Amino acid sequence: MTFDLDRIRAHFPALSLLHDGGPRVYLDNPAGTQVPREVLDHMQTALVSFNANMHGNFRTSREATAMEERAHEAMADFFHAAGADEIVFGPNMTTLTFMMTRVLGPLFEPGDEIIVTHMEHDGNNTPWRRMADDLGLVVKTLPWSRDTYEFDLDELDVLITPRTRLAALNYASNILGTINPIPAMVSKLKAAGALTYVDAVQYAPHGPIDVQALDCDFLVASTYKFYGPHQAVLYGRRSVLEQLRAFKLRVVPDVSPNKFETGCQSLEGQAGVLGAIEYLQWLGVAMGSQHLQATPGVPQRTAEIHAAMIAMAEYEHALSGRLIEGLQSIPGVKVHGITDPAAFDRRVPTVSFSRPGLDPAAVANFLDEHGVYVWNGHSYALPVIEFLGLQDLGGVVRIGPTHYNTLAEVDRAVELVSDYIAAH
Repeated sequence: MTFDLDRIRAHFPALSLLHDGGPRVYLDNPAGTQVPREVLDHMQTALVSFNANMHGNFRTSREATAMEERAHEAMADFFHAAGADEIVFGPNMTTLTFMMTRVLGPLFEPGDEIIVTHMEHDGNNTPWRRMADDLGLVVKTLPWSRDTYEFDLDELDVLITPRTRLAALNYASNILGTINPIPAMVSKLKAAGALTYVDAVQYAPHGPIDVQALDCDFLVASTYKFYGPHQAVLYGRRSVLEQLRAFKLRVVPDVSPNKFETGCQSLEGQAGVLGAIEYLQWLGVAMGSQHLQATPGVPQRTAEIHAAMIAMAEYEHALSGRLIEGLQSIPGVKVHGITDPAAFDRRVPTVSFSRPGLDPAAVANFLDEHGVYVWNGHSYALPVIEFLGLQDLGGVVRIGPTHYNTLAEVDRAVELVSDYIAAH
């Protein structure tokens, strides 16, 4: 099946907008993607047709409640969770993670150990360190190789002890692009009796997620990274969620997910999530039919979403290759991440680079003058930038294509970076 970019791009209204009369090139996708028309339609319907709080005894509230239930069911299929009661919505990944540190804290005793990594976004780093400080826990940090940009799992074996109680793991780095071997890491930690909390924010837009196959206890992602609105979604293993004491109001039922979803939920946000899932289903059927297969126990919607993700990843390998090759052709530029095309199945298309004497902010501003949008700095991945030794040098320039970008857009970005460096 041909990956038809024209049909794909037609779903995204923002891609037709202009920047000072020229095209806009969205390469800021690791921080947040553009949204398809399906998202806008669902959000408008919610705000016009049933703009009411959930769980009331009147028509618009009933319709809002039904939508909320469908959103939980849709994300259960996205994650291939066992049920909608394992899905918890929140405003963002960081808020959900801070909440989970509070409800998980009572499970630990002073001297217990947790493991984090040097590849974390700070949202999966600082919350756990704060919890450890409050409870007297020991924090161990798993490094990654500056040569391979990957973990050595033998080093994880060294960190795991009988006191290991939890590990916070990065599925894919929002700076390096590395996709980590989560199944193997979870297996090692589970054998030691530790809980696992997986940050899939950067991976979710680029690959299929199956929490039952991963066997993790928790996994969190942000829907605005995979073509939806500003929402975050946490998967929690039912048997673990049931035993946790939530910090909730008295009026809230003591069942999952209700007890973890504090206050009024975002009606329009959850409606928009339904639109994002609907778009991914369309993409899986229209562009990924060769990857669609009926598997016992796997819902059809899950199969369609996974087919979309596989098709997207195949196309994104071409974007990664063109981007990395172009940047490496510029004198002095260092790409921080896997650069071997044969290993692109172990990375997402997020590509970061630096160069001695180069000001990443100045590069981003120069590209913006030409309608190309990229990020610079640490992108909240402080452990990564510190490990690279770039925290006092402005961090990196990060270019992040996704499946609706074109090779021509990637070439344009590389050309502008080359022009800037040649002039400075």
